[in-house]
Amino acid sequence: MAVDIKLKRANKVYREGETLSGVIILSSKEPIQHQGITLTMDGAVSLQLSAKSVGVFEAFYNSVKPIQLISNNIEVAKAGKLPSGRTEIPFEFPLKVKGGKILYETYHGVFVNIQYTLRCDMRRPLLAKDLMKSCEFIVHSLPQKGRLTPTPVDFSITPESLQNVRERTPLPGFKIRGRLDSTNCIITQPLTGELVVENLDVPVKSIELQLVRVETCGCAEGYARDATEIQNIQIADGNVCQDLAIPIYMVFPRLFTCPTLETTNFKVEFEVNIVVVLQDDHLITENFPL
Repeated sequence: MAVDIKLKRANKVYREGETLSGVIILSSKEPIQHQGITLTMDGAVSLQLSAKSVGVFEAFYNSVKPIQLISNNIEVAKAGKLPSGRTEIPFEFPLKVKGGKILYETYHGVFVNIQYTLRCDMRRPLLAKDLMKSCEFIVHSLPQKGRLTPTPVDFSITPESLQNVRERTPLPGFKIRGRLDSTNCIITQPLTGELVVENLDVPVKSIELQLVRVETCGCAEGYARDATEIQNIQIADGNVCQDLAIPIYMVFPRLFTCPTLETTNFKVEFEVNIVVVLQDDHLITENFPL
């Protein structure tokens, strides 16, 4: 006996107010007795502490509980008997929340996870094992009304502009300037800009764009804040020509990024680092909150 859930939309992407529709597919070689088939829709935020925070916030563990966003269930078939072969049961499930809750966008992080699932349960008679199948669907936020005002940022990186210099040995002379077209980003559009190496005493090994998520989980007892890398894109390899405009172009991966979120229990923020790796393996990094 096998159970499967098939949604009509191949990409499984839905927005609040839309209806999830699809079929439950039941396959068996012989007729099957069952005690009822139910379909459950669940959406929750699961929070997790990083290893460095364990022991720091003992009271914190009580408050790191999943935050329920949506929970509905429907009976798709009453107790009865299914024939042998393949049976398809169609379903429709409205994606609506109750009690003023908000459907946050699907997000797969390290310490914060926002996931939505459909679960089909088939209860079986005594001595027969119950069957269960779940499938994840993706929730995207409704587009915001009105045009987003770009917030361009011009930057210039020199030895004097560096803040966290670990080694106090004389730094090589360099000047790198550039521009990010906007740090106020539309998640479906790429991050763009350009970078120019004006002069550099030491040859360049690589220039990279690093996208970072900053996840904060917390309560009244304290907050744990952790930054982790999402992706790293090389935009230049080897010693680049000076005064040559190098394009900056980064597409946001949709499952691992979401609109910036700030709630009472958790925050999800994003930053981009421009990293210049020199031939002697020194790193020059400039950070931009997005």
